[in-house]
Amino acid sequence: MPAEPTVSIFDPVHVGVDEFGHPVRVPLIYRNLLIGGEPGGGKSTLLNLIVAHAALSLDCRLCLLDGKQVELGQWKSCADVFVGPDIMHALTTLRRMQIVMDNRYAYLEVAGRRKTQRDDVFSPILVAIDEIAYFSATVGDKKTREDFAGLLRDLVARGRAVGIIVVAATQRPSSDIIPTSLRDLFAWRCAFRCTTNVSSDIVLGHGWADRGWSSNTISPTNPGVGLLIAEGGTPQLIKAAYLDDAACARIATYAARMRAGLRRERAA
Repeated sequence: MPAEPTVSIFDPVHVGVDEFGHPVRVPLIYRNLLIGGEPGGGKSTLLNLIVAHAALSLDCRLCLLDGKQVELGQWKSCADVFVGPDIMHALTTLRRMQIVMDNRYAYLEVAGRRKTQRDDVFSPILVAIDEIAYFSATVGDKKTREDFAGLLRDLVARGRAVGIIVVAATQRPSSDIIPTSLRDLFAWRCAFRCTTNVSSDIVLGHGWADRGWSSNTISPTNPGVGLLIAEGGTPQLIKAAYLDDAACARIATYAARMRAGLRRERAA
């Protein structure tokens, strides 16, 4: 293994601070995270933080889907697969992930276990998607969009126990983009500023706005502030840590070098 310091995908991910300045860390292994909010609210900030942690975790593989190519583009050298604005490539990738998931369940069945563990023979995989709406509602025809949504739902529903972590972000949190049946499968959800209470509830869950928790109240002049909720919990106000382009580039270069060294070591 490389001598440089690393983290693990089994470690909680530092995402920022709460309203009292205390650090906020999210455990992602065996969980999924949905991120929603209007453009400029902080979605990509949080998504890049998580991808940075995964890139530095040599026990994690990366599968990145980015309709704009540039939000996650700096991490391409760290990823096993990078999907740009290509719906057919996205479908092929999710189908391959489905096969990987099924094969891992077959292995666990033979091993007499119900979920993967830290020292397992296969590594967890982070599936990070920037802008769900691009693939599920914008490009392609009705069938391809439905196929994408169905494959994504299957990964979110069944992938956790075999180490497949889905983190997905969307600018337009509406019910046609994030059906309730999909949203409720995400153990963690984060709503950055939304333009309506309904949009906030689509991310956080029905009824939170009526109880005083709506990302519509977040000031548009305060980017990076959002409401984070865990499954069965109560929303908490957070301020996401910020990585600028230069910081992302340095981390990605460092992570790619460590990953290349690990591949050489395994091949030796």
